[in-house]
Amino acid sequence: MKKMILALAAAGMIGIALPATAQTINQREARQTQRINGGIRSGQLTPAEARRLHYLEMRLRRTEARMRWRNGGRLTPMERQRLRAMERRDSAEIYRLKHNYRNR
Repeated sequence: MKKMILALAAAGMIGIALPATAQTINQREARQTQRINGGIRSGQLTPAEARRLHYLEMRLRRTEARMRWRNGGRLTPMERQRLRAMERRDSAEIYRLKHNYRNR
């Protein structure tokens, strides 16, 4: 009986965690876009830097769409890991370009 309850609880948690993970990817992408737009407004990013960062965001969205298309709308754990790594690199690039002491 205990094993059955634990199994059901674990299955429920997995069901809850999967949509939240997909949503986290989109939320992080939105936050990074806001950071880029804030850098443009504040003058921390030159137009060329902003174009580069928007290109990186576009590349991330296209990669995610391609991954989802291949798997019928779902992401495998390895694909999620790859997308998170891309997001981390893009985030570091946003920080680096916003703090390089160049003004427009």
